[in-house]
Amino acid sequence: MDLKQGLNIFILAVAGIAGNVMAASEAEVAFNKEVLQCAAYYHIASGAISQMNAPQMKAVGERLKQSELDAVKLAKQYQTEAEVDALLDKTIAEQQASLPSNKNLGALMGRYKQPCQELLANPQQRLDYWIMATM
Repeated sequence: MDLKQGLNIFILAVAGIAGNVMAASEAEVAFNKEVLQCAAYYHIASGAISQMNAPQMKAVGERLKQSELDAVKLAKQYQTEAEVDALLDKTIAEQQASLPSNKNLGALMGRYKQPCQELLANPQQRLDYWIMATM
């Protein structure tokens, strides 16, 4: 193989990788919507807990913040960073608008706490669900 052939193979490989990152399937988009709903919930909850000025809740707030970061990292495996950031900002705004105040997290907790714990504990199971649901 000469240099030109090697360069052509390299370019095709890079283009293939870039194409995979940019073109999320319908299942991945649906899955990411759920992942980002969880990230938004964790963002709002960790922010509200940090504003409580309750030292005994510090560890809980830190765990929620880490869960937010984990969810965002997971989402970026399926969509671009720009897409994830924009969707996350939109989802945070929607969830905040649904609350009577940031300190009353009962509705968000009721809706997201358990499903988000399950999703982050086993994301492949939820992605598999969306793959089957969008066939």
